[in-house]
Amino acid sequence: MLSFDIVIVGAGGAGMMAALAASEGNDLKVAVLSKIYPTRSHTGAAQGGINAALGNRDSSDTVEKHFRDTVKGSDFLADQDAVEFFTSNMPNIINELDYYGVPFSRDENGRVAQRPFGGASSPRTCYSADKTGHVILHTLYEQCLKNNVKFFDEWFLLSLAVEDGKLDGLVAMDIRSGEIYPIQAKSVVIATGGFGRIYWNRTTNAINMTGDGTAACFDVGIPLKDPEFVQFHPTGLASTGILLSEACRGEGGYLLNKDGERFMARYAPEKMELAPRDLVSRAIETEIKEGRGFGEGIGAYVLMDLRHLGEKKILKRLPQVRELALDFEGVDLIKEPVPIRPSCHYMMGGIHVTDYKTCRTPIEGIHAAGECSCISIHGANRLGGNSVADVVLFGKFAGLGARETAKQRSFGSGRKVRKEADKWIKTFEYMRKKPKGNNLITIRNKMAETMWNNVGIFRTEKEMVEALETINQLLEDYKDAYIGDSSVRYNMAFINYVEIGNLLKLAKAVTIGAIHRKESRGSHSRGDYPKRDDKNYLKHTLIYNNGDHYTLDYLPVKITKYQPEERKY
Repeated sequence: MLSFDIVIVGAGGAGMMAALAASEGNDLKVAVLSKIYPTRSHTGAAQGGINAALGNRDSSDTVEKHFRDTVKGSDFLADQDAVEFFTSNMPNIINELDYYGVPFSRDENGRVAQRPFGGASSPRTCYSADKTGHVILHTLYEQCLKNNVKFFDEWFLLSLAVEDGKLDGLVAMDIRSGEIYPIQAKSVVIATGGFGRIYWNRTTNAINMTGDGTAACFDVGIPLKDPEFVQFHPTGLASTGILLSEACRGEGGYLLNKDGERFMARYAPEKMELAPRDLVSRAIETEIKEGRGFGEGIGAYVLMDLRHLGEKKILKRLPQVRELALDFEGVDLIKEPVPIRPSCHYMMGGIHVTDYKTCRTPIEGIHAAGECSCISIHGANRLGGNSVADVVLFGKFAGLGARETAKQRSFGSGRKVRKEADKWIKTFEYMRKKPKGNNLITIRNKMAETMWNNVGIFRTEKEMVEALETINQLLEDYKDAYIGDSSVRYNMAFINYVEIGNLLKLAKAVTIGAIHRKESRGSHSRGDYPKRDDKNYLKHTLIYNNGDHYTLDYLPVKITKYQPEERKY
C-alpha cells in the first residue's frame, strides 16, 4: 500500500496549483496522479485568456466590475460571497503566475496585456497570444518539480474509499503495468476536469474528459451541484467540435449567416459577437433552425470571419486558431471564413464544495477544485476567461485547504481502501476474461446522440424524459458490457470501460437536474418554460447517488450585493 499526506488527482491547472500550494515548505509528502502526462492536461487547450481586474488596458476596470459581470453572466445563480472572494484575489494570482515565469503577452508599457471577452464590461482578459493555458500548465509543472512533488503519470483513479464519513484513501491503476494500488492519504484534492464527453464528438473537450473524479465523489455520497448547467461554446469547428477560441471574437471576428449578415444584431445589438456564450450559442442554433445556416442536420454551420483583421494581427494574436482551422477544416482564415457551430464546452455544475476558502466537500478529507467542482462562481453560465482564473485560484486554495486537513488528520485504518482495491482487482480480471457482451462503443455513441438531441442547447420535458429512459437502458446494457482485451499492461479498453461508466452516471444526473428545473436560466434553455423563474428556482440543484436511485434536493443561492434582474446585453 502506498501512502502520502496529500494526493492530488489530476495535473491540469487546478491540480498543479494545488500541488504547488500543498508542497510549500516541503514538510508533507505530496503526490499527483494523472492519467496522462501532466503537460498534456486539458488546461493546455485553454486559448483565450484568464480574467483579472488589473486595469492595464482600461484604468476604470475594478474588482467590483468583475464581480458584477460574473454575477450577471451567471444569470444570478452564482454564490456572490464566493464570486467576491474570487474576483478580489485574482489580481494577486496573476502577479504570482507572472513571478513564476508565465510568458504573458505585454502591452506597449511592458505590463500584462488584456483583451475584451464576452460578457465583460472592460477588457480584462490577460493572455499569452492564444496559448494561455498551455504556457500556464508548463510553468506550473516546472514549479512543482522544483518543490519535489511526486508525479504518477499514466495512473488512473478508479474510486475513493470512505469509512464512517471520512476519507480512508483512494484506489488507482498504474496503466503501464496494469497493477491496481490502494493508496492511503490524509487528504485528497480532486481536480479531474469536466465531463463534456457525455456528448462525445460534439464537444470541445479532450478525449479524456470523462468526469472520473466527479463520478468517484458522486459514488461515495457527495452530491453533484447544478449538473444541468452545461455550457455550449458558440465557436466549435463545424466538423469536429474542436474549439476556436473566444479570442477570435475578442479580437473583432464577425459571425455571418448564409446571407452574409452579422446576425448577432438581432440578438444582442449592443454587445454583438461579444455577448455571453449561452446567448451567442442559442443565436447560432436559431439561425440554423430557421434556415439561415449552411448545410443540414448535425453538419449545419455558420461562418466566423476574421479576414478584416489582416494577416499581421492574425499571425501575432491568433496563431494557434489559424493552425486549428487549417488542420481540421482545411481553411486558412487569413483568406476565407471558417465554418463553426456550438459545441459542448464546459460544466458549470460538479462536485458540491461546501467552503470556497478551502474547497472542502461534505466528506472529511476530500477537497475539489477546477471544472470538476461546483463552488459556485459560474452559476448558470460561465464568462469566458473565468475558467482558467477559477482553476488557478481555487486550485491554490484547495491545496492550502488540503494541507490544513492533512495536518489535522491521521491516516485511516486502511481497511476500506484495501477492500476497495481487492474489488477492482477482481473486476479487472473478470473483464479481461469475459468472452462476449454488449458493445461499449455502441453504448457510448447512443449516449452521445441522446444527450445532444434531447439534452442539448434547447430542451423540453418530453425530449428529456425520453433521454432519461434511454440513459437508464444504457446503464442496464453497460452491466453486461464487454471490452475484448485480455492484456494486463496498457489495457486502454478497460480504462475506456470505466470512463464510459462514469459518463453514463453523470449524463443521468445532468438529465434529472434539467428535467426538474422548469425554467430557462443561463445555459439551460427550455422551450416549454422560456422564462427565468426566481420565485421557484433561484436555488442550486443537489443530486445524490444512492446506487441506481438518484435523489434530488435544493440549496439556496447566496445573494450579498446584487439582486436578480433581467439579463440584457
